[in-house]
Formats: sequence, C-alpha cells, structure tokens
Amino acid sequence: MLIDTHCHLYKEYYENINNIIEISKKNGVSYYISNGCDTKSNQEVLQSTEEYQNLYGALGIHPEMVDSYTKQDLEYIKDHISNPKIVAIGEIGLDYYYTKDNKEKQIELFESQLSLAEKYNMPVIIHSREAIEDTINILKKYNVNGIIHSFSGSLETAKIYIKMGFLLGINGVVTFKNCKLKETLKNIPLEYIVLETDSPYLTPVPFRGKQNNPSHILNIAKFIAEIYEIPLEELIDTTTYNVKKMFKKMTIE
Repeated sequence: MLIDTHCHLYKEYYENINNIIEISKKNGVSYYISNGCDTKSNQEVLQSTEEYQNLYGALGIHPEMVDSYTKQDLEYIKDHISNPKIVAIGEIGLDYYYTKDNKEKQIELFESQLSLAEKYNMPVIIHSREAIEDTINILKKYNVNGIIHSFSGSLETAKIYIKMGFLLGINGVVTFKNCKLKETLKNIPLEYIVLETDSPYLTPVPFRGKQNNPSHILNIAKFIAEIYEIPLEELIDTTTYNVKKMFKKMTIE
C-alpha cells in the first residue's frame, strides 16, 4: 500500500483525474493527499475528497499567493478545517527563491496558518525554499507537527526538523543525478520519512520531461528502498505506518 502524501490533483493539470487514480492503483497507490494553494484550489480539493473515497485533502495558501490572498481565504480554511476528509493545513510556508521583497508578508501569512493549525490541532505541510532559517525559527514558535514537503536539505537541517516532530517528504528529486539527498538519507532513520510526488511537478527518473502523477510513487519507493538497502515491502510498510501516525483523520485499512 503506497501513499502519496503530497500531490496537486487539479483539473487544470489533468483532463481525467479518474484515469490518473486508476493508473496509480495499478502501481499500488492506495491513498492520496491533494494539497491546496489558494481558495480556488482549496475548493477543488474539498470537492475531490467528496468524489474519491481514498483521496484526502490539505487546505492552505501557498507563499507565492501572498500578494493576492485575502482574509476571506483564511476564513475559508477555518470554515472547512473540521471536514473529516481534510487532514492537514498545507501547502504553506516560505519561498524566497524569486524574491524576498515580500518577506514580511510571507511570514505574516505563514504564522496566521500555523496559528490556525495549533488552535485546531492539525498537522501542517510545509513548503520552504531558500528560507530554511526563517522556517525553522518560525516553526519553533508554534506547537505543531507535520511534513516538511520536498525535503532536500542537509543532515543537520533534517535532524532539527525531526527533533521538532516533523516527518520529511521525499519525492522524485532524490532520483535526480546530482542530488545529494541520497547520502543524507542513509543517515536518517526510515521512521521519519514519507513518500510524495508533488504531481504534476518534480517527475522522477526515468520519466523526467513528462508530467508527473501519483503512479510514479512506486518508482520513488523503489529508489529509496535501494538507498536503505531494504526490501520494497519494508519501505512501504514503514512509510505507511508513518503516515498513519501523523494523519489521525485518515482511515487507512
């Protein structure tokens, strides 16, 4: 049983989500967490969780939306946070890759959503790009846990996140030729790892250049199992158990 803990199953990316789920099932993918980025995608995530039994959702406002979001967007998350199929607040965080000019606004948005997660005891799914120090310092202010999405940092950074109660989301980046994450993972116990695709982005080898989808979680799992030098079944069992522990609202059989 494979679980994709981070994908974006939106109609703007996929003409037929039914087909994507059927293809993924054939590769042993049983559950999905589709992450929202703004109110439009949050609404679609909510709708998708009603349509597909094994699809769960995370509602959040991505840092790239910081210049266009409104207070009503935050209210939408709050209004639907108790939905049984909404298992986390995400994708939220900080992104200084393109600009730091709106840094303070990003931090304000990030903290607003962390405060919400703390109040309602919800896990968070964290996006952090070129912003490790600020991300860590801000997370320390809140009593939250969750997943560090698309982790590709150092062993030192990994240990800090783990100590704070976070799991590390590993996706197709680990399969890239020059990715240093392979060596880092060898020193991180598997109990702190979950699998994700970030579909439709970050397509793993050997499918690079094509649109990503949750079926590729199997290739990512095989690659990571080789890094840990363990059977694929052991990796799947452990990462599935990790998801169960983190996302209490998910009904995983």
